[in-house]
Amino acid sequence: MYFSDKSEYQDIREKSLMQWLDEMEQHEDIAVRGGVKLAREYVQSLQKEIENLKSENELKKEYMKKLMAGKRARE
Repeated sequence: MYFSDKSEYQDIREKSLMQWLDEMEQHEDIAVRGGVKLAREYVQSLQKEIENLKSENELKKEYMKKLMAGKRARE
């Protein structure tokens, strides 16, 4: 599979997971239906953690750029 954008692949994976969870909400077993809510909450928490890590990474990159620029200026 070739995708023009990394996010396109992630979008397809996420839609596939959500479709599967929608199907599992109709399952006859109550434990499965209850697990769907838990799975959705877990996925949401993982997405939030990913965003936090991306933000943290950007801050570190900016700090390193400033640090390296200061180091070069002193040389």
